[in-house]
Amino acid sequence: MGDVSPVSFPISHSSSPIPMNFPLPVKAVVIDLDGTLLDTAEDLADAAEAMLVDLGMPAVSLAEIKTYIGNGVSRLVKRSLTRDMQAEPDPALFEQALASYEKHYGAHVSRKSRVFPGVIDGLQALRAGGYRLACITNKAARFTHPLLKDTGLFDYFELILSGDTLPKKKPDPMPLLHACQVFGIQPDELLLIGDSLNDTQAARAAGCAVFCVPYGYNRGRPVSELDLDAVVPTLADAAKLIVKK
Repeated sequence: MGDVSPVSFPISHSSSPIPMNFPLPVKAVVIDLDGTLLDTAEDLADAAEAMLVDLGMPAVSLAEIKTYIGNGVSRLVKRSLTRDMQAEPDPALFEQALASYEKHYGAHVSRKSRVFPGVIDGLQALRAGGYRLACITNKAARFTHPLLKDTGLFDYFELILSGDTLPKKKPDPMPLLHACQVFGIQPDELLLIGDSLNDTQAARAAGCAVFCVPYGYNRGRPVSELDLDAVVPTLADAAKLIVKK
């Protein structure tokens, strides 16, 4: 990927200390799962609906569920119970709800989930360019691995970090810094591609560049409002903005 044609994607005026000269030289790319690689909203919503039926509670719409995605299953369950982004439900109710949700989601983790357009082309371009590739998600490993395998994405990644792999998850920078250690690189040699505030906060805290796709689950808000370095229509477009360092 040494010859990179100029690409006119919206570039943010962020407070990042990293100079954004394109193509951006990096050695490794880490990519978010839900809302970036895969459209998983329907499977997540189906599990929430089944959970609420078990509990005798009103259903939540797919549109609302999409705003709840991004902080792991526990927070999604809490938001489904309370209809609030930060509220804490009754502990006993939450434990019952979480068990129900995990049962239903584990049974159908990939039934309706689909790869977003441009993802396969993007992953192939990144692999052909010689980049180290990782998937970093807040989803628990027992859901992450089957989902990636069922959708044919598992083998693209040298490293997969789930929400329960390390003591902390995004927006904490720990997963990104761990990826840097595994790959033997510095944070400014790493690019994160995601779809939400969690991703941009993690990247800025780690000191790495971050691109966001506009089609994901950023709590119903446009990603152009975030502190990022580029909004890229697809993963394939992201590959055109970087070059192997």
